[in-house]
Amino acid sequence: MNEHAVLYQAAALCLAYPDEEFHERLPLLKAAAPPRFDGFLAYAAATDPRELAAHYVQVFDFKNRHSLYLSWWRDGDTRRRGMALVRFKEVYRAHGLEFSDEELPDFLPAVLEFSAHAGPVLLTEHRGGLELLRLALSDFGTPYAAVVEAVCATLPGPSPKDRAQALELARSGPPREDVGLEPFALIGERPS
Repeated sequence: MNEHAVLYQAAALCLAYPDEEFHERLPLLKAAAPPRFDGFLAYAAATDPRELAAHYVQVFDFKNRHSLYLSWWRDGDTRRRGMALVRFKEVYRAHGLEFSDEELPDFLPAVLEFSAHAGPVLLTEHRGGLELLRLALSDFGTPYAAVVEAVCATLPGPSPKDRAQALELARSGPPREDVGLEPFALIGERPS
């Protein structure tokens, strides 16, 4: 298990929808989560569950300004995003895990849970998007920002200082190859 496993697992729970199970786990989260989560956990504990759920929806479910889907930050709603989602599933399989399809494989809480077991490979690959999310949440002024900031702080190198640096990081991303896509070129073509 990697050195940031507890932080990633705690962040996964904090960034998931705050349902009844989340509220039942709050005492465990308070006991196990790193101090960087104290502000968020105090806010979650002091906020009425319906109000916390409404805040979550306001923050994460409107118009992708704070998208928890990491590939969206680089690929948006394009066909390229489909290949990015396949990449997530391939990484899960390479580590002996099969993704359940209850949620998209790039959903940040799922990626964090995976990272708690396998290390930050996907977080590092999508650092640009994660940093854009961090900046957007900070600008919005939500306590969820502290959770994403804590995750970003575990990744190698300094965080981008501003949106321009984060956008450049998201645009460039890690080197990607589109090798092995030849069969997709044949879709829709008639045999001779």
